[in-house]
Amino acid sequence: MNATTTAIRPTDRRAATVVAACLGVFVAYLPITTVAVSLPAIQRALHTSTAQLSWVQDAFVLPMAAFILTAGVFGDVHGRKKVFQAGLFCCAAGAAVALCAHNIQTLWAGQALAGLGSAALLPTTLALISHAVPDFRERGKFIGMWAMAMLAALAVGPVIAGVILDHFAWRWIYLLSVPLPLLAMAVAAPLLTDSRAPHGRKLDWPGQITAAVGITALVYGVIEGGADSFTTPKVVVALALGVVALGAFVLVERRSAGPMLDLAVFRSAAFTATALVALITFLGLIGFFFVLSLYFGMVQQLDTLEAGARLLLVPVAAIVAGAPAGRLMHRVPARWMITVGLLLIAGPLLAMTNLDADTSYGSIAWRLIVLGVGLGLVTTPMTATAVAAVPHQLAGMASAANNAFRQVGGALGPAVLGALLSTRAVHTLPGHLADAGVTGSQAHTIVSTAKEGGLGAVAGMNLGSTAGQVYGALGESLLDGMRLCLVVAATLAVLAAACAVVLLRPPKQQVTDGAAKTGSTARHGRPDATGENAQAGTAQPLGHQRA
Repeated sequence: MNATTTAIRPTDRRAATVVAACLGVFVAYLPITTVAVSLPAIQRALHTSTAQLSWVQDAFVLPMAAFILTAGVFGDVHGRKKVFQAGLFCCAAGAAVALCAHNIQTLWAGQALAGLGSAALLPTTLALISHAVPDFRERGKFIGMWAMAMLAALAVGPVIAGVILDHFAWRWIYLLSVPLPLLAMAVAAPLLTDSRAPHGRKLDWPGQITAAVGITALVYGVIEGGADSFTTPKVVVALALGVVALGAFVLVERRSAGPMLDLAVFRSAAFTATALVALITFLGLIGFFFVLSLYFGMVQQLDTLEAGARLLLVPVAAIVAGAPAGRLMHRVPARWMITVGLLLIAGPLLAMTNLDADTSYGSIAWRLIVLGVGLGLVTTPMTATAVAAVPHQLAGMASAANNAFRQVGGALGPAVLGALLSTRAVHTLPGHLADAGVTGSQAHTIVSTAKEGGLGAVAGMNLGSTAGQVYGALGESLLDGMRLCLVVAATLAVLAAACAVVLLRPPKQQVTDGAAKTGSTARHGRPDATGENAQAGTAQPLGHQRA
């Protein structure tokens, strides 16, 4: 063996793989909170409606959700390192486009390109870790590091945006996202070991097309329905197309010889549970961040740095709580960690329904910290359980599917909660205007403007001497909408907890490896999936139950 082949030891390559994966997921998630706390500044600069503002977030999350499964297959077929590098390049290119944006359409284009890059990064980063660490028990520790890198991106985003917006225009929030992925590409190129699935995976274009059309149509219908009406023809057509396309996706995948998403993985109760928990949790949480950023900006009139400092509490608390979560998974069943975490999320969401314009920082802070602790307890075991529920050669598919459900929830979050916020706020605005002494034609004009362009459009009107009363009424209306959103988000967290309790129950009887394999192949000719490892709290791989 020569010096070249021994220059980098296997342990060093494993460490390099984990570092590269963590850096990749950091790059993928950095735009989420960076943009979220900048939404009020973007709305003021570009004069957007609430629906257009929702699309700023969804233009990023939607391609991520729609193409994440395809990215996982591309990595399995052509090599995960190649897809990883391509994802980093797309993230840098998308940030560069957004950095040059002077209108909302260009910003959407940049966000979409960056979202496509993130779709490539998320499944490949987890698959690279799974290949480098085939022991699923040891793998939980490294997936915990991956999850902490994701939360770290969510944590620093608001701070970066706040510092930049205090001195520069909003578009400069994208500056760091250009060199960082390029640096990651340069570092990963010589150190990262490539891998691919060994079982003849191939591209599934019918599955990809039906999945992308279904997800896109569904999210579009929800956003436009909330901004206008769910009975308008374009919204009805979009929602119907989404349902039909997703139904076609299921049929296509059931009949495909090389499915993009092998539906057999859903025979694992553990995998199914984590998929549902990911979808429901991120729908509520990403929607919550969207709503809370508007509360800090439009109700409390905070600048971006002050708002970012408050939002920072959630991911920081999640990192502190999530750091030991990977180690605890071998002592505490994932079922109970996830359930307790989701209940810790629901509690503060309900507690925040009594916020008003004068609520102090301290009163908000404890609620956000507890919510962050709950998020930290959920993230690591949810991801590790999903990946451990399948053999490591299918880790790309499993991680892509889990992340796809997470990102679909993240795409629907701002759409659903943004629609609820706007509808409720506009409905209560006339009453608050009357209470503030604003009546007659001016009140009618204000309400009409809010219906057509959102509450942000009212802030741009020439309100004269009644500006103070109108802004106060707008704040109260937005609080009404926010309280409804908080109740909905808390309900979603409780629903996700119920899914975890019901579906993550350990099997009633332990069976031998041989019996498990025999039963699986007799039924479907494919490896079966099992539930949770009652001892370790981690789902067993397909066809690999403990005796």
